[in-house]
Amino acid sequence: MFPLYDENPTRITPYITYGLIGMNVLVFLHEFTLPDAQLQQFFQLYAVIPQQLTASFGGAINQPVPEWATLFTSQFLHGGWWHLISNMVFLWVFGNNIEDRLGHFKYIVFYLACGALAALCQWFIGMDSTIPSLGASGAIAGVLGAYLIRFPHTLVRTLIFLGFFITTLRVPAWVLIGLFILQNVISGVADLQKAVNMTMETGGVAYWAHIGGFVFGLVLGPLLGLFNDD
Repeated sequence: MFPLYDENPTRITPYITYGLIGMNVLVFLHEFTLPDAQLQQFFQLYAVIPQQLTASFGGAINQPVPEWATLFTSQFLHGGWWHLISNMVFLWVFGNNIEDRLGHFKYIVFYLACGALAALCQWFIGMDSTIPSLGASGAIAGVLGAYLIRFPHTLVRTLIFLGFFITTLRVPAWVLIGLFILQNVISGVADLQKAVNMTMETGGVAYWAHIGGFVFGLVLGPLLGLFNDD
């Protein structure tokens, strides 16, 4: 299932959501212009390298971009067109209503915090990995967590693939988001050892970043005022 749009109106224009989508697209277009060697250097500099992050906690790494900063810069990097597009569609569909309820400033704090904490969850699973970890998936999982508890019954127009047959259905948000997190929990628990060597966008799906981002979204959303207008 692939979301197209939700049916819950917003009271403000979601400028931050639009800006985040624009920034992700612009950074990816920059990546697209880089030769392979320069692209790898770009990832080494701005993506989370778990082994280097681990070393930095002991003061052993000295790079132009501090390792802690990559918890945020990595959220704007993507390794392929499909994952960029799917991430941005989920952000487009679900981010606007969370921004509407939190307000612009608290929403960007929420988004970046969920992404950074999600990256730390993936780092915790594989602290000695040398594979770059990057992508917006953890932050967007946080948005999904907040959306689930704030708008569980909102209907989402969803694209359904049934073999060669494609149709659309209006699905409650709790069903769509519930399937997302269930898939990640099952995959993460069933294949923990393999997940150690996976990243958000490189080498597979970072199930534990998704799970961590989702859980932090559940916690941080209410703390930042997700239900204040009720």
